[in-house]
Amino acid sequence: MDITQIIVIGALGAMATMLTNKGIAVFNDGLRPVMPEYHHDGVISKKELAATSFAVSFGLVIGFGIPVSIGASILLIHSLLLMTDIIGTWTPNSKLGLALAGILGAAWGIGLTFGLQFIVNIFEILPVNFLDALGMVGNPIVVAFSVFPGIAVAYQHGFKKGALTVGVAALAMFLTKQFGSFTLPGGAQVTLSAEGMTLLAGMIFMLYFAIKVKGDSTDNQNLVSIFAERVKKIKKNMILLSLTGGLVAAATSLTLIAGDPISLSLMDSGQFGEAGLAALARGIGFIPLVFSTAIVTGVYSPAGTTFVFAIGIFLQGNPILAFVLGTVAMLVEISLLDGAAKGLDRFPGVRELGEHIRTAMNRVLEIALLVGGALASEQIAPGIGFFWVIGIYLLNRTAKKPLVDMAVGPVAAIALGIIVNILYVLSLWTPAG
Repeated sequence: MDITQIIVIGALGAMATMLTNKGIAVFNDGLRPVMPEYHHDGVISKKELAATSFAVSFGLVIGFGIPVSIGASILLIHSLLLMTDIIGTWTPNSKLGLALAGILGAAWGIGLTFGLQFIVNIFEILPVNFLDALGMVGNPIVVAFSVFPGIAVAYQHGFKKGALTVGVAALAMFLTKQFGSFTLPGGAQVTLSAEGMTLLAGMIFMLYFAIKVKGDSTDNQNLVSIFAERVKKIKKNMILLSLTGGLVAAATSLTLIAGDPISLSLMDSGQFGEAGLAALARGIGFIPLVFSTAIVTGVYSPAGTTFVFAIGIFLQGNPILAFVLGTVAMLVEISLLDGAAKGLDRFPGVRELGEHIRTAMNRVLEIALLVGGALASEQIAPGIGFFWVIGIYLLNRTAKKPLVDMAVGPVAAIALGIIVNILYVLSLWTPAG
């Protein structure tokens, strides 16, 4: 690894961690709705935010990001940016904490690049390897997250309209899975994200019903909706976000990182054209997911809608140009957010919708992570996992200082994996199979 690669991966780790520390951007879509509850609304503590970040990301880092990266010489971006989410939420919300976040983020990026195999080996030497099982914690999140618009509609407008929204979203998912893969005239294969299209369909209905809501009086026409306020926060940090997007593109150009397992495998085999097309198609599918969560939370992603990965792949070996174009791409993305917010800002019903969206997001994530934690625990200890997670979930509610509900499932799965290893060493546990 040359000095340029070290500087780029270190800078990316530092920038992403500092953006998380300040509540500007996080990579984990499941963590994004939680960030405003600390940074904007103050309804949860720093400790609760840190616990939630660890819960929703750590299992994915060691159970998905790192293992996928091991088979190639390129890091899956999840192994880098999910950990910078964790570091950024754990470091203090102060100038010293911000500096510490940058140092630790840079150290993680550089250390991960140098010592990936060593990190995984630590987990692999455990007598009972539960890495694969932990990867199941996050499986329900993306699919389940797509249902939140229907739940928000139900909270605001009642069961019938909520059920209609969920039904249309389910139809969109089915049609995308069946017909979302097609070949362009040039022969390129494009696959739309079923989850992204599902979320888009739900968002359309959610906004349609919100637009029809009448205000209590005409005096409220000039009120700025919660969406516009949070988009303004993103635009205020446009330069920092854009520079981070440029670093993502530059790191991809240097074949240090990849945005998804498909493009990672293609890049590792030298098929950069195909990898670029795969990354481009992924970006198209993720537009509604990233835009919608950014608009309603005021928190962006350090990789934006992921088009920066495609830019980096197509500009293989040209990190400077990739950095410039990646920065411009992020500027364009964030500029489009403002237009979307202004369009929503004209309708008084949108203001009421904000609270319902936050509630729906949290409820969906709580259930998805609980299910994921239960599935992982059952794989770690068949016949015990469901008992373990459900018991901890209910006991947690009686604790004096309980974990947030979203953290229970993943933390329970990790704890069970550690306990199983201790019992195995004490000759009190025999792995199934």
